[in-house]
Amino acid sequence: MSDRTMRNTRQKDVIHEALSHASEFVSAQQLHQRLEDGGEHISLATVYRRLNAMADAGQVDTVRLNGQQLFRLCNADRHHHHLVCVSCGKTVEIDPPSEQWLQSVAQQHDFTIESHTLEVFGLCADCRAQAERSDT
Repeated sequence: MSDRTMRNTRQKDVIHEALSHASEFVSAQQLHQRLEDGGEHISLATVYRRLNAMADAGQVDTVRLNGQQLFRLCNADRHHHHLVCVSCGKTVEIDPPSEQWLQSVAQQHDFTIESHTLEVFGLCADCRAQAERSDT
């Protein structure tokens, strides 16, 4: 096994491990900064490539927020969706809507369903409380 292969495997492991400690969705830049702060020197391009490969393989969930792609390791053994706080990034896994509801909506608009994603964005209770304190 070459040094490059071993290094890439180590880099993959380090990126996966860092992502496993993130409870919220994070950007590639945020994850890269966390790695740098922890003394790991992995290029931002490598972090991007690995996160996108993990997303393509279904190993991570990804959402777009404010024009940025965010990543998170999630419970991969069941289908789920997310509530995501647009302020702090707190994320809660939620059950998907019923298949009957999805089929009904598709039928109303003369569509067939090939796949679906559902992410709900809003403010968590802590961020709402903080915003209310700021308004007073």
